[in-house]
Amino acid sequence: METKSGKLFVFSAPSGSGKTTIVHHLLDREELNLDFSISATSRPKRGKEIDGKDYHFIHLDQFKKQIKNNDFVEWEEVYQNNFYGTLKSEIERIWAEGKHVIFDIDVVGGMRIKEQFPDKTLAIFVQPPSIEEMEKRLRNRKTDTEEKIQERVAKAERELKFAKDFDVVLINDKLEAAKKEAEQLVSNFIDIA
Repeated sequence: METKSGKLFVFSAPSGSGKTTIVHHLLDREELNLDFSISATSRPKRGKEIDGKDYHFIHLDQFKKQIKNNDFVEWEEVYQNNFYGTLKSEIERIWAEGKHVIFDIDVVGGMRIKEQFPDKTLAIFVQPPSIEEMEKRLRNRKTDTEEKIQERVAKAERELKFAKDFDVVLINDKLEAAKKEAEQLVSNFIDIA
């Protein structure tokens, strides 16, 4: 996949860490020239999610077929029968527009992108101030069952062990400060030749 290419910004974190809020903030900063890599998933839509905007919602059988066709840069079965992945066509689309790619992605997927594009990727792990605070944020969303919240908390405890593998750990204790720090990290990495 060699087209003219920009940089890749991987934002990974446990659910409830604030990474999606930070990514949306960065996308609003026009001077950064970023576009969002829309992940594909086999899970059903939640709330007001829109196909092709929040995710590419792909039926489980079709997702597995696309894995076999090597259509993904990375993919992962995050929860049983809930696959997530990055379509090669997404990166190509954004680079063709002359923009940099930003990802809001699972830690394993984020590391796979970094492995494939080591010099072009800045991998940022957004860490909640604590597991307790993260659980509180998940509850405040009111989108998940108690069982799903407990599953996400257990997964977060495992994911936090990956933080050391990222280029930067950004602790989201105060959201406005975390947004500013993320902006500076992205801007500095764009400026590197």
